[in-house]
Amino acid sequence: MIDDARFGLSRTVSLPGPLLLDSGAKLSPVEIAYETYGLLNADKSNAILICHALTGDQYVASVHPTTGKPGWWTRMVGPGKPIDPARHFIICANVLGSCMGSSGPAAIEPSSLTAYGMRFPVITIRDMVRAQAMLLDHLGVDRLHAVVGGSMGGMQALSWPATYPDRVEAALVIASTARHSAQNIAFHEVGRQAIMADPKWRGGDYYADADPPSAGLAVARMAAHITYLSEAGLTEKFGRKLQGRDAKTFGFDADFQIESYLRHQGLSFTDRFDANSYLYITRAMDYFDLAEEHGGHLAHAFKASRARFCLISFDTDWLYPTAESRAIVHALNAAGAPVSFVELKSPFGHDAFLLESPELNRIADGFLRAGESR
Repeated sequence: MIDDARFGLSRTVSLPGPLLLDSGAKLSPVEIAYETYGLLNADKSNAILICHALTGDQYVASVHPTTGKPGWWTRMVGPGKPIDPARHFIICANVLGSCMGSSGPAAIEPSSLTAYGMRFPVITIRDMVRAQAMLLDHLGVDRLHAVVGGSMGGMQALSWPATYPDRVEAALVIASTARHSAQNIAFHEVGRQAIMADPKWRGGDYYADADPPSAGLAVARMAAHITYLSEAGLTEKFGRKLQGRDAKTFGFDADFQIESYLRHQGLSFTDRFDANSYLYITRAMDYFDLAEEHGGHLAHAFKASRARFCLISFDTDWLYPTAESRAIVHALNAAGAPVSFVELKSPFGHDAFLLESPELNRIADGFLRAGESR
């Protein structure tokens, strides 16, 4: 965790826009909440944009104001880490559609002075990237030394050189994909239906009553959290062990440790996340298909880019398995882009990119330093 205030500056900016979205709607103004760490150097060549995952936020390496917990990627970001504020100007913005200060369904609509709710326009991953580009313009950053992200953050990291080929020198994509599969969409739909089936959802209009659909959101989180883990990891950690008892209750309390764990994950999530934002962001992920955006050929997405790429997958990640990363590598090869790729071993499934991984840090550090020495 970064303690020096110079290296954890939290801000919100209101940009006039309008931001033209893929849906054809226009958003104005565009509120973006973000944090920066380190300082932009004289030739503006050291900026790194970190893109967060579905339930992440801008607090990548500083204390989260709601939970009081350290930032979600302090293993990767901080003094002496691969992304180091002593060397880099680090930017992490809350994505469009989220609920930690950026424009989203919980934000106030200027014309009505009430929360957007479901009147907020449907967004895409590319819309998130366009909003980030607006922020970089505001910060005076013309070109990124690197864009880095895991999971949904990796989708943004792929979309950046495809959307702004002249603004990205390198992209580090971890545990991600170039499009959502039918299985991914199916799990998200289960979560969305759980939220919308909660009587407290009320068509998304629950903000004035301060009584959100927490039960539905908790179930959505439980279902999604299963996809972030691996069978081997679950078996090793929980197996069929009972929770705080010596015998089964023959009821529907949380008899098993895994049940108790999932319930805790679901309930704690409702304290920091908005149900409508969950609907919007999962829909943006489901719509993501980088090849579709470029005439049906993934290689076309990278033809104009001169960026270096590094892709990393994990052998137990069944949400975005290694085959997804290999498909991106093949497309990058076809486009003539310089790319390196590695599959790392981990028992932790998709969540491995957030956990302690010396190999991941070593690869990320080497990739970023290679660009600095050019």
